[in-house]
Amino acid sequence: MPQSPDVLDAVAVRTWCSLALEALGRERAAIDAINVYPVADGDTGTNLYLTVESAAAAVEAVFAAHETGSTAPGTADAVRAMAHGALIGARGNSGTILAQLLRGMAGVLAEAGDADHVRTALEEAAAAARLAVAHPVEGTVLTVATAAAVAAGATAGARLTDVLDAAYEGARDALAETPGQLAVLGRAGVVDAGGQGLVAVLGALLEAAGGRRRERPDRPAPEALPLTGDCAEAGPDGGPAFEVIYLLEAADEAVDRLRSRLDALGDSLVVVGGDGLWNVHVHVDDAGAAVEAGVEAGRPYRIRITHFAADRIRADRDPVQRAVVAVVPGDGLSELCAEAGATTVLARPGEPPASGELVDAIRRAHAREVVLLPNDALLRHTAAAAAEQARAEGVRVALVPTRAAVQGIAALAVHEPGRSFDEDVVAMTAAAGATRYAELAVAEHRSWTMAGICQAGDILGLIDGDVAVIGEDVQATARTVLDRMLSAGGELVTLILGEDVPDSLAEELGEHVRDGYLAVDTVVYRGGHQAAPLLIGVE
Repeated sequence: MPQSPDVLDAVAVRTWCSLALEALGRERAAIDAINVYPVADGDTGTNLYLTVESAAAAVEAVFAAHETGSTAPGTADAVRAMAHGALIGARGNSGTILAQLLRGMAGVLAEAGDADHVRTALEEAAAAARLAVAHPVEGTVLTVATAAAVAAGATAGARLTDVLDAAYEGARDALAETPGQLAVLGRAGVVDAGGQGLVAVLGALLEAAGGRRRERPDRPAPEALPLTGDCAEAGPDGGPAFEVIYLLEAADEAVDRLRSRLDALGDSLVVVGGDGLWNVHVHVDDAGAAVEAGVEAGRPYRIRITHFAADRIRADRDPVQRAVVAVVPGDGLSELCAEAGATTVLARPGEPPASGELVDAIRRAHAREVVLLPNDALLRHTAAAAAEQARAEGVRVALVPTRAAVQGIAALAVHEPGRSFDEDVVAMTAAAGATRYAELAVAEHRSWTMAGICQAGDILGLIDGDVAVIGEDVQATARTVLDRMLSAGGELVTLILGEDVPDSLAEELGEHVRDGYLAVDTVVYRGGHQAAPLLIGVE
């Protein structure tokens, strides 16, 4: 057990995130099973887990930045990273509210982490979360958060662990009362799922500060509940059809107008954040209108739209025998792979997916056997961790170590569900291994490379992950890269164009291949918004 520090320092914050992630990992399935409000889509535990995973990753990044130096991160650095990580990684209604709770705490804990500041932090968190929800409902996570703050506030002069113990016990007591406060919970015979998750997070905070959770029987959760879409305030049609979530860069006054517009469009509206960055969550029938409202307010990105009915159909149907889950670097490739039958995970520039997102995609595939294509050498360990967790849940997972999107496309092209699992994995691995990959990138600064010294703004041609060509323009560099790759032979060239790359580049490179290399075909795809202007594969 961690030593009692009498103050919540950076190490304790790091431990808190780690313990909270472990607790939510253990309780994820049980929390998913009791998720009946605001929509019975069975994902509250998963959403909370992914939100905390993002927060924990941000805190780890702060500590990693100090590993090579003589300094250590301060409490302010750690709590701000935790809050920012939760904000950008928040998933679902519950995850978005948790992100605001952590943000409210961070604003106070950045000043100090003693018992008095922790009491105030819990109060600020509960208040901030209520303000973020358009129409607060009692019997939810908001009720549990308020109870924790009230219980902590009654411990004036107490030590840190006593404050946190009171908050934890207050939250548990409030959670037990939620079925009597919210009719849909009482009918199902369960406590609020989001509140159950918050109790796990507060228990982890108590443990991180050196306290001990007192054991007592909790209300049992059912093994599963029917995903009917019922909620306490739902209309005759069962509520809105879509969940829309996005990050938004916008000014405060624009967000005030956005809240009003989204509130008129749907329900379950939660807008959290500040200082120009917001996480927006709403349930609507017109998903396009919700996104357009974000465009009018500022710059929305990482847009995620979930169709509740489609999710219920996937949850209710029998599992398919085999599926493919692929990480893709752009929305264009996401559509291409989805058309080929794969479940995709979008890796945006500078935002690689966490293991929890890959596990979530494996679950969404709803298959007994899954072939996982990470399509990035840097995701090897993340994908391996996701595969291991999915195997623990009873899914047979094979990880094909694809190091680039073009290798994933080659593997997906030979995927054949009618074969035995082992034969299919071998064929996909062979196709990926037979595909050399390259990409073009723009040098950000002067540096040494395997091809010599590059200057900021130079075009770099990377072949199999190493810089092989340094050029001044995209076309000439791409031609040189193709020539080097095709000198060893090849039958098919795959070109994946970035969002701002003109079609003329593909036409010019295709002509270059036809003129110089007989019997070599070229295929072109639009990758959408991806980090590299051009990806190249040679099979």
